[in-house]
Amino acid sequence: MSVLSGKNILIGVTAGIAAYKITYLVRLFIKAGANVQVVMTPAAKDFVTPLTLSTLSKNPVHSTFYDIKDENEVWNNHVDLALWADYFVIAPATANTLSKMANGTCDNLLLATYLSAKCDVYFAPAMDLDMYRHHTTKENLQKLEQFGNVMIPAESGELASGLEGEGRMAEPETIMSFIENDIISQLPLRGKKVIITAGPTYEAIDPVRFIGNHSSGKMGFELAKQAANLGAQVILISGPSNEKVSHTLIQRVDVVSADEMYQATHQYYKDADIAILAAAVADFKPAAIASQKIKKKDAGMVIELTPTKDILASLGAQKQHQFLVGFALETNNALANAKGKLKRKNLDLIVLNSLEDKGAGFKKPTNKITIIDNKENIMEFNLKPKAAVAQDIFDEILKKINA
Repeated sequence: MSVLSGKNILIGVTAGIAAYKITYLVRLFIKAGANVQVVMTPAAKDFVTPLTLSTLSKNPVHSTFYDIKDENEVWNNHVDLALWADYFVIAPATANTLSKMANGTCDNLLLATYLSAKCDVYFAPAMDLDMYRHHTTKENLQKLEQFGNVMIPAESGELASGLEGEGRMAEPETIMSFIENDIISQLPLRGKKVIITAGPTYEAIDPVRFIGNHSSGKMGFELAKQAANLGAQVILISGPSNEKVSHTLIQRVDVVSADEMYQATHQYYKDADIAILAAAVADFKPAAIASQKIKKKDAGMVIELTPTKDILASLGAQKQHQFLVGFALETNNALANAKGKLKRKNLDLIVLNSLEDKGAGFKKPTNKITIIDNKENIMEFNLKPKAAVAQDIFDEILKKINA
């Protein structure tokens, strides 16, 4: 999954020969999970058809304020388009459009949308060599960057005129990569390493049976997605889980038992900036694992259990620069038990959820949490989808590490 997943991207297409490449750019954004709309200058339709772009983007393409051939046509609201966008990408950006952008000229729908935009604006210049070198073009590029717009530099290569030189629009893959990297560079957890544990552990009784619990891993996976969306490099250490995740910043490490989770967590902990232990790790395991399947008998069977290693306590004891977060799932005396765990295990935050709360706990799409910090400040949250809960947790973490 890309940092662009779920984002609204408005592409502005102007009248340059490089407009044909926008078909590939639209597909790249769609493949990354973004929502795409396209606005064109009227002249851009001479280079690439609205039908092609609407088919690829799965949205109508806008190029005029209204269709003069259709008396029932509704107004294409440039303000609505601008407010919809999380990112506005103008490509190709011709010398003509760049000049209008830099000087506030508003003579088409694309420029009206640009002047209404409150989101980040990226532009990819495309023109012939001498036009690109002209001092007025240089002044316009400089002015646009001073406005806070971000230029995706033109490349050198063969131009439509047959000349070789600078002015060629960046390739769609380059535009995509440039925008992703620029977004990541501004995220609050950029350069940070985050460990997250998720799911249950299975403690073998014999080759067939195990001791486990009902954890699905969903809360931990949502935390991993949120950390990655904030720019962190994420190590997701997961017990057996059917949850899926695909993100360029998430490395998934699959484990089965508590011992395997202990080893994996300690392997990555030294270099971590933040560790969030959301896994439901078994507290006990069989003292001995049968080498063959245990046959059913009429008489009862006793399995001797021994404690598993306490992963959270061991990390708390070794903590140096890491910000350590634990989870407490309680059925009674929830607040007192969570506070005790917070102190005993040397945590910075503990996330409390109770099975007594409807909609919280294992295998639920929602959770209701209380966060307690190491000064025993208490923050209570309403029942929410687990993705929103993950956002709340990271909001509190960011407040603490940036305090």
